[in-house]
Amino acid sequence: MARKARKASRRRSRGRRTTGSRPIWKGSLSFGLVNIPVALHSAETTADLSFKLLDRHDLSPVHYRRVNEKSGKEVAWGDIVKGYEYEKGEYVPMSEGDFQRANPEATQTIEISDFVDSSEIDPIYFDKPYYLAPAKNAAKSYALLREVMRRTKTIGIAKVVIRSRQHLAAILPKGRALVLNVLRFAHELRDPESLELPDNVALGDKEIKMGERLVEAMVDKWRPEKYRDDYREDLLALIERKVKEGKTKVVEEAPPAEPRRRAKVVDMMDLLKRSVEQAADREEAPRRRKAG
Repeated sequence: MARKARKASRRRSRGRRTTGSRPIWKGSLSFGLVNIPVALHSAETTADLSFKLLDRHDLSPVHYRRVNEKSGKEVAWGDIVKGYEYEKGEYVPMSEGDFQRANPEATQTIEISDFVDSSEIDPIYFDKPYYLAPAKNAAKSYALLREVMRRTKTIGIAKVVIRSRQHLAAILPKGRALVLNVLRFAHELRDPESLELPDNVALGDKEIKMGERLVEAMVDKWRPEKYRDDYREDLLALIERKVKEGKTKVVEEAPPAEPRRRAKVVDMMDLLKRSVEQAADREEAPRRRKAG
């Protein structure tokens, strides 16, 4: 039993890649004339399940190959360079040194150009978080910037080059750390007006008040640890069940999808009332358990 439990535990952790302390980028964070040597670290740890591509006939792994278009031969990673196609079939090869030489200052410095109120940035602009760690002898200037932004409730806006691409970024304090959150440029966001969105919809006062009651009944404190990746856990449970039942050599076809049913006309007030009642029951359940 202990051996099976260990195997199951290994399967659960498989595909979970924990980011180490190796920095992605080293350079300086500056505002005004203040220059802070820093290192950029990923703030994410991925928990994706790792799947290989298999040939359904014998379940042998199928590999991606980097093949030379002319010779048909496989090319080693060490022999691959990036190239920009300036004309059809004509390329300018680019080395890592070229990317740095194009603008040495931009590739080595995160320069804060503005400070904005922390409430002004729409969440739709936030993309990917990183941690900024101070280099040796930079603790005081790092702490100064962190404390000043915390007291003024501001966020620093800067630009940073990561892996040969420039990004807009927000610098903000989080606990003892400074976080660099990559932002989307305005031109990278689609205009929502290009979608078919509801307009001039007649909403009754009773519906609005009942909707407000439902939201109030569901209000809770933000506790990120409360939310789990249920689909990942269910997928792992399915994999473990297949291993246990010996279904590791068979490709099971999914059942055909049921045709979509046409949406029914619903009584919105009835749904809201029932939702409020369910939310109230969920809120009362813990109290009843404690009382019992």
